[in-house]
Amino acid sequence: MKKYGMPGLLVLLLIMFIAFPVVFSNPAVTGIIVFSLIFAVAATGWNIFSGYTGYIALGHAAYFGVGAYTITILSLDWHVPGGYLPFLLLPLAGLVAAAFAVPLGWIALRTRRHTFVVITVATFFILQLMAYNLKGLTNGSTGLSLPIPDWSGDVFNLPFYYVSLFMLLVALGVSWWIRNSKYGLGLLAIRDDEDRALGLGIKTEPFKLVAFIISAFFVGMAGAMYAYFIGSVYPPFAFDALFDLAIALMAFLGGLGSLSGPILGALVLESAQQYFVLQFSSSGYGYYLIVYGVLFLVIILLLPQGIVPTLHTKWLTWARSRGTEERNSPVVIPTDQLEEAFIEEAFITEGKEG
Repeated sequence: MKKYGMPGLLVLLLIMFIAFPVVFSNPAVTGIIVFSLIFAVAATGWNIFSGYTGYIALGHAAYFGVGAYTITILSLDWHVPGGYLPFLLLPLAGLVAAAFAVPLGWIALRTRRHTFVVITVATFFILQLMAYNLKGLTNGSTGLSLPIPDWSGDVFNLPFYYVSLFMLLVALGVSWWIRNSKYGLGLLAIRDDEDRALGLGIKTEPFKLVAFIISAFFVGMAGAMYAYFIGSVYPPFAFDALFDLAIALMAFLGGLGSLSGPILGALVLESAQQYFVLQFSSSGYGYYLIVYGVLFLVIILLLPQGIVPTLHTKWLTWARSRGTEERNSPVVIPTDQLEEAFIEEAFITEGKEG
C-alpha cells in the first residue's frame, strides 16, 4: 500500500463497488462484474506468490480446478441445497487447494527459473488428466452439476457479487499484510536476489513455500466461486491453460508486485473478455484472445512496469516538476533501493541479535 497505493482512492472504489449493483442492476452488467471480481481474487492470490517472489507460476489453473471440483463434489455428497450454504464451502475448497499445493509446491520450488515454470505447467496437466480419468470422482468428461439457487432472476447475481467482493477484500488484506511485514520483505529479497537473500539469513525455501500455499488457497476459492456461479464443472473448464495466461497478464497489466495492480488488470481484461463473448456470442472467444495478445504487446512496449507503478512514477515526477513538494523535504530515493535497505537492516539486525 505504501509503494503504489492511495488509501483514499481505495476507500472510494470500495464504496463504488458496494453501490454498483444497485445503480447498474442489469443482470448482464452485474454478471460481467462478478466474473471480474472472481478473477481479481485469483490474480491477487497469484500475485502474492509470483509478484512478491519473482517466480512466474504458470500452473495455478491446477488449484483453480481443484477448488471448483471440491465445492461441486462436497455439495453433491453432502446434499447441500442451492442457496447460501454452498458459500460456506468456499474456504474449505481453498484449503483443499492449499493442501494440494504443499507437495506440488515443495517439488517445484526445489528448482528455479525455466525449470520451475515447466514443472508448474506439468502439474497442471497431470491434474487435468486426473480429472478426465477419475470418473468415479469427477464423472470424467461428462462433468458434474452444482445445486441451483432458487433466487429470482433479477437478484440472482447479487449474492455472488457481494461474496466475491468480500473474498477480494480478504485477499487484498492478506496481500497488504504480507507486503508490509518482515515476511514480505523476505519475499522481496528473494525476488531481487535469492542468493543474496540466503546470505542475509533468510530461509528462502520455507518463505517461498508458504507464499505458494497462500496463493493456491485464494486461487482455489476463486475456482470454487466460479464453478458455483456457472453451475457446472468439466475438466477442460476447471483446468484451463488459458487461465494461467489470463491471471499472469492481469498482474502484469496492473503492475506485478503491487497491491491494486492485479485487481485493475482483472477488471480490465476479464470485463473485456465477457463483453466480447456477450456481444459476439461464441466468436467473442477469439476476439478475447486477440485482445490479450495486443494488450500484452502494448504493456511490454509502453508500460513494462504495469499501469499502477507507471502512473505512480509519472505522478511523482510531475509533482516534483511543479514544485508541489516541500523545499526542505529529503531527496526521494527509488522505492526499490528503499526496500533493499529495509531488507538488509531487518535481517542483518536479526542476525546480530541471534
